[in-house]
Amino acid sequence: MSTEITSTPGAVATDAVVVATDLTKIYGEGDSEVRALDGVSVSFPKGQLAAVMGPSGSGKSTLMHILAGLDQPTSGSVLVDGTELAGLNDQKLTLLRRDKIGFVFQFFNLLPMLTAKENIELPMKIAGSTPDPEWQATLVEATGLGTRMTHKPAELSGGQQQRVAVARALLSKPAVIFGDEPTGNLDSKTSSEVLALLRRAVDEFGQTVIMVTHDASAAAIADRTLFLRDGKIVRDAGHLSAGEIFDTIKTME
Repeated sequence: MSTEITSTPGAVATDAVVVATDLTKIYGEGDSEVRALDGVSVSFPKGQLAAVMGPSGSGKSTLMHILAGLDQPTSGSVLVDGTELAGLNDQKLTLLRRDKIGFVFQFFNLLPMLTAKENIELPMKIAGSTPDPEWQATLVEATGLGTRMTHKPAELSGGQQQRVAVARALLSKPAVIFGDEPTGNLDSKTSSEVLALLRRAVDEFGQTVIMVTHDASAAAIADRTLFLRDGKIVRDAGHLSAGEIFDTIKTME
C-alpha cells in the first residue's frame, strides 16, 4: 500500500535540502508559448530518495535542471541548502553547484584518459580540495570496484562506469545529488547495481537524491515518487511498487 504525501501549499519541511516555490518556466511567447513548468512548489528533505516521473514533455527534466541551478525559472524561487539561487551571479552559482550539488548523468561523463580513481577525485582536485581518505575508501568499498580503481573507463563495463560516477558525486559530501536518467543507458542487471548504490547512499550515508527517470523499476527503489504532467505535479506519493508506478503512468498517457 502506497502512502500519499500531502502538504499545505507553501509549507516547507524544516529539514528540507531543496525547496522550490511557485516555479514557472515559459519558452516562447504568444501563440508559440510553452509552459514547461506551471506553478510548481515542492520540497525535498534530507535523507530521502525521490523519483520524478512523467511522460515526454511533462517538465520533469526542466524541473531538475532548475533545481540544480543549470537553468533559471521564468518566475519562482529555488533554495538549495538554504541558499536562494536567484540571487547568485554565475561565479557564485558555479561554486554552489561545485560545493553543494552532485550530478549523475545517463552517459557517465567520465574522462577517458583518467583512471577510475582519478575520475572520482577530479572535481575536488579542480576545486583545490583534498578528499577525506577514510570517506573515499568507504565509497570505493561501496562501489565494489576496489580492484578496478587503476582502470580507465574503456576497461570498465557500463555499470562499473556509472558506479564510479556515483562515487564521484558523493566524494565531496554534497547537500543533494541529482540523477538524470542514471540507469537509462544500462541493462537491467547493471541498473540494479547502480540503484543499490544510490539506495545505500541514502540509507547508510544520509544523502539526499533526486532522480529523474522513465523506468518504473528504477523509481520503485525511491522513498517518494512525484508525477508531472503538463508542467504540474499531479501526484506526490510515498514508496510505490513498479506495478503501481506503471499504472499511474498509464493513466497519464
